[in-house]
Amino acid sequence: MSTIESVEEFRLRARSWLEENMPVLPAGTQVEPNYGLGSDEEELAEVQRNRDLQRRLFDGGLAGICFPKEYGGQGLTPAHAQAFNEEIVGYEFPDKIQVPTFTPCAAVLLEFGNEEQKQNHIPAILKGEEIWMQFLSEPSGGSDVAGAQTTAVRDGDEWVLNGSKIWTTGAWWSDWGLCLARTNWDVPKHRGLSVFMLKIHQPGIEVQRIEMLNGSKEFCQEYLDDVRIPDSDRIGEVDDGWTVGTGWMFYEKSYAISPLTVRPEAARGQSSRTKNPLLERARDAGRLDDPVARDLIGEARALSLAYRSLGTRVAKGIGAGKMTSHAAALARVMVAEETIRTATIEFELTGSSAVAWNTDDTKAAGAGVSFLMRQTTAIAGGTTEMSRNAISERILGMPRERTMDKDIPFRDVPRGPSAGAAPGDRS
Repeated sequence: MSTIESVEEFRLRARSWLEENMPVLPAGTQVEPNYGLGSDEEELAEVQRNRDLQRRLFDGGLAGICFPKEYGGQGLTPAHAQAFNEEIVGYEFPDKIQVPTFTPCAAVLLEFGNEEQKQNHIPAILKGEEIWMQFLSEPSGGSDVAGAQTTAVRDGDEWVLNGSKIWTTGAWWSDWGLCLARTNWDVPKHRGLSVFMLKIHQPGIEVQRIEMLNGSKEFCQEYLDDVRIPDSDRIGEVDDGWTVGTGWMFYEKSYAISPLTVRPEAARGQSSRTKNPLLERARDAGRLDDPVARDLIGEARALSLAYRSLGTRVAKGIGAGKMTSHAAALARVMVAEETIRTATIEFELTGSSAVAWNTDDTKAAGAGVSFLMRQTTAIAGGTTEMSRNAISERILGMPRERTMDKDIPFRDVPRGPSAGAAPGDRS
């Protein structure tokens, strides 16, 4: 039986490999979210760059650190993943494809997929050959994931899907999706769902991009019209999709602490290879000696440390079985709070140039756009309101909210005109 590589041995190996093989970010470079504001050509080039970097990690034996070896991973521990996250600070990495490809999608495949599905897709994900998205939200559904109305009807060894999904980031340049669909309308909503793997670019699927007020076209809406997929692409049992969905929601909430994703993170007590963006903003604004600015920077630092500590505690607690999986909601709320407040602080430090900037002032533009888009962190990936409900009901044991559709066949649940009728209904 082979012994597992120690964390320190792994750290040194990763450090040496990164120095020799991964591009170093220029001093002071910060990875600014572009929110899909570049040209299509620029975004496609960025996606290809991410695929190439992921393949480079795979070929170097550093992809999928916590993925099983039989699927192309390294079979190591979360401690090894944390060491890698500390060592990769200051280097380019495939940031665009970490979420949702690795978590929740690959995590769902690992837990609920059969052996053939894992062998077919996990290695391809680790090589950067497949980028995955999650087809969850629907135009009529909001955060009520279990209220999905996209239908899947069995036809021999195939399923025929009809419906629409929305708010899928980057669907136009992605390869596969996890799709939640309704396979039974005659049982309560949680009992009539199934999960499928769906190749995005195939006959019957129309992907339309949604232009936001800021010009971004990163979000997409997908229309499924008699899309045929084999039963072999079903994940889990028929009508038992909520079992898969519960795990899916856990991985979605816990992406910020997942050992399956790469998240550059300076080790405690060590300085990052990149400059502190808030210090840079204060310096650019001539406010380094301003006690108000210094207080804001300190607040952001405290939030960051609290977020990291909470994330570590929750990850270890869930992993050790000392915390329920619902504790992932704690990290979900904290990452939103930290991100929103930090974006606000950066905006305040940048000053008037973050309100109106010229085309050459990319730093100010980044601060301004981040401030305008800050609230999306509390919405994307499941709203923080849903996570707060999970915390109150599932962790604190508070009374559950009253629901009007419990134990009612889903076809009999009242729906608004925009939702449409259930299949087979004449009304």
